[in-house]
Amino acid sequence: MRNRALLALITVAATIFVSGVVGLIVSGRQNSTAAQSPAGSPAPTADPATATSASPPTLELRTEPDGSAQEVADGYLRAWSRGDFEAMREMVDDPPDDFVARHRDFEDALLSASIRLMPEAPVTTGDDTAEVPFSQERAEPGYGTWRVRSTLRLAVRDLSWKVIWTPAVLHPDLAEGGQIARATGPAPTQGPVTREGRPFPRDSWADEYVSRLSAAMSGGVAVPTEGTDAAWAIRLENPGEPARTLIEHRPRPPKQIRTTIEWAVQAAAARALDEVGHPAALVAVRPSTGEILAVADRLGGPTPRGAFERKYAPGSTFKTITAAALLNAGVTPDTPVECPAAYQIPGYRSFPNYKNEDHGTVTLRQAYALSCNTSFVRLTIERLNADALVEQARRFGFGVPIDTGAGGTCGGIDHPENPDALAADSFGQGKVEATPLCMALVAAAVRSGEWHPPRLLLDTAEMAAVQPETVTLRQDVADGLRAMMSAVVTVGTASGRGLPEGTAGKTGTAEDWQGGQDHGWFIGYRGDLAFAVFIQNGGTGAGAAVPIAARFLRAL
Repeated sequence: MRNRALLALITVAATIFVSGVVGLIVSGRQNSTAAQSPAGSPAPTADPATATSASPPTLELRTEPDGSAQEVADGYLRAWSRGDFEAMREMVDDPPDDFVARHRDFEDALLSASIRLMPEAPVTTGDDTAEVPFSQERAEPGYGTWRVRSTLRLAVRDLSWKVIWTPAVLHPDLAEGGQIARATGPAPTQGPVTREGRPFPRDSWADEYVSRLSAAMSGGVAVPTEGTDAAWAIRLENPGEPARTLIEHRPRPPKQIRTTIEWAVQAAAARALDEVGHPAALVAVRPSTGEILAVADRLGGPTPRGAFERKYAPGSTFKTITAAALLNAGVTPDTPVECPAAYQIPGYRSFPNYKNEDHGTVTLRQAYALSCNTSFVRLTIERLNADALVEQARRFGFGVPIDTGAGGTCGGIDHPENPDALAADSFGQGKVEATPLCMALVAAAVRSGEWHPPRLLLDTAEMAAVQPETVTLRQDVADGLRAMMSAVVTVGTASGRGLPEGTAGKTGTAEDWQGGQDHGWFIGYRGDLAFAVFIQNGGTGAGAAVPIAARFLRAL
């Protein structure tokens, strides 16, 4: 009240002063008129009927501020609601230079879909000060309505109500130098993911399989593998204090397609192919279940998913199936056999060993380890027939319809029409053919003693097709095959090639039917992991495929 009393006193003094000046001026004019009357003439006499008493003019000065605290607060909040920060700035007493920028940063952090600012009744806090509490209601996408209660402080400045702005206007806990910031996280992965729920490794050479699986699970439309709804949080960051989360959005995880792929195995398979200069593929499966643990496919060409769909001559890796048929026919791993440089089928053609190697008399285990074509040709002609070999191949998946969840086929073998065709099939040439997936399953069956159909989906209930039944190998057959595959790595064609201890396998070199360089194969297992490596027109199995397998296994 002292300010108003002083203002009133000044107003009265000014009025008295002005009245006196006006009176002097009026008096001076009257005296001047009298002085100008001719000498001897009487001074004009006022008409009593019209004469009035002379009153000095009065000036009215304001002593109350324009408007009210409520009106200014209402206008300020209306401007805020429409984003007119310049208009808001005009209503603030001594606004900071970055007033507009602070408000823009605040709104950019929140990204509110809509905002309602609702003032309450003003509260008088002094002669010329007031506070207007108000509520912010913000629609935050993914969160809902966020309500914040703040306060506008106002004061009279130059007979006008002004907002006294501080950062607490934006949020009651925001201090000078602090900020409201948005922190974002990665969007949840959609579509196919690894067994662990992780996205596939970068450059995993499995994109075609991911896309095919995604389309199959979504009615033919590929699901994005990167999420579109990211997590976010609005955080209060004050100097010298830990950041505090005000609100946050954690998106509901989208439907993920869990595969049987293991992240580390897939990464190792992909990296094992990085240095390969020819089209190549590596498929890994779990022998005990048939689950596909990795598929790295750099085959390219017109057929997508070549590791599952494209068939090649399996070369000497097919001797594993021929050996199983021989073991079923009574031959043992220790049965002595001849391994000459070439073998002539009576009445039919002659078949040579690779580079015409002659190993003399060896056991079946040694013949397998050294990859003697002549031994397998003679034993097949003498101890087997076409039906026996075809049936054994079928028990390893050849010609059996399979569906991994992303398509796939195993291989095929035509019924040999004569001894020459039967002999060629016995060591993986002729008309027998297989996919890399198919040969990985052959190695897996040896390791576990059972052939399991392959699957790429972790949840078997999601498998669309009816899967073939598991096939159990006779115990002595499985034991014999394991001994033979171990010998390949310890004393045979894969020995001294850097494979980790405990690895068993079979090399294969297959002629390219189109006249190109030979294809290289290596199938094998180590622990509960079986694999097939195929390199197209890349050379021999021992020289080209085994080093890839060694890199793969050492990376696990």
